[in-house]
Amino acid sequence: MKNRFATTGGTRNFTSGFSEASEGHFRNAQGLSLSSIGIGTYLGNWDAETDKKYENAVLKYIDLGGNVIDTASNYRFQRSERNIGAALKKMTADRDEVFVATKGGFLPFDSEPPSDVQKYFEEHFVKKGIATFDDLVGGSHCMTPDYLESQIDQSLENMGVDGLDLFYIHNPESQLSGETQKPVFEAKIAKAFERLEETRANQKINFYGVATWNGFRLKPDDQSYHSLERFVQIAKQVGGEDNGFKFIQLPHNLAMPEAFLMPNQPANGKAVSTIKAASDLGVSVMISGSILQGQLSAGVPLHIRETLGSLTTDAQTSLQFVRSTPGVTTALVGMASIEHVEENMALANLEPTAEDDFKGLFSQGSQGQA
Repeated sequence: MKNRFATTGGTRNFTSGFSEASEGHFRNAQGLSLSSIGIGTYLGNWDAETDKKYENAVLKYIDLGGNVIDTASNYRFQRSERNIGAALKKMTADRDEVFVATKGGFLPFDSEPPSDVQKYFEEHFVKKGIATFDDLVGGSHCMTPDYLESQIDQSLENMGVDGLDLFYIHNPESQLSGETQKPVFEAKIAKAFERLEETRANQKINFYGVATWNGFRLKPDDQSYHSLERFVQIAKQVGGEDNGFKFIQLPHNLAMPEAFLMPNQPANGKAVSTIKAASDLGVSVMISGSILQGQLSAGVPLHIRETLGSLTTDAQTSLQFVRSTPGVTTALVGMASIEHVEENMALANLEPTAEDDFKGLFSQGSQGQA
């Protein structure tokens, strides 16, 4: 039977093909062996040239020891998902060796931005009974159960796969704008999680989670704040102990270290950082914005460069910071060219920075890991 998902045996087999990789390059997450560097597909023009670059970049990335691919339905108007699909058909690895994650929540459009967003939403979702205009928040975000399942089905088709390893609700904090109260939001999350559990049962997805930008990095009294512990509780309520809520994604980098330093999350009766809370709650952490869309590819201070290994480029240094952060599974970085893949994946053969040296970068703030 053809595998729908990455498997324990498949991902271990993948790691065995890279004997030169450092011991710290592959990490265990939910029983899978996943690479410390993942390929992101967010940025870029929506044209044929960029399509081909992404396809080639994904293939090169897999060939150099990476097996975590991250995308979203709205990235480059579905084109990134389709580019990944083209690469998956050509890769030498087996499907069960590679972990594919995507997201749904924002309107995806199709190949290019529409001239009339309202008409697009009406034609593709309202008339099909998938969602109503009342379900659309801020003119761009929807997470009703039918909408999320429609996005899963679309992603499966775009990438030509039978199952998605991980599906995130994309920036759920978008639903917390304005006057929305937390109990209303949590009811929406519960309904969404319930449908995602059904898609798991139907083998469309293996795991689900939330991919946020601000939600996990804010103080608890902020309107858009997310409690990871509460998400876990809701998942257990709708899916039991064997629920599929096992991953989160959030930004963490040299300029935005809150995920590691800020003790803003309750977990087992303590206030800890989001990364520590995830570890305590059995949730794996994927990091977005590892080099902040290229902003951290230059100008890294000398003392940081030295602590992180005096690497060849600042982009590598910034990526090394993220993959060396205790509790992080994978540092995601956008790679739309073979040159960037080769530069970033050179780290696969290097050990992450030792934990004591890493924590020494911070003169204070490590109390978030207590």
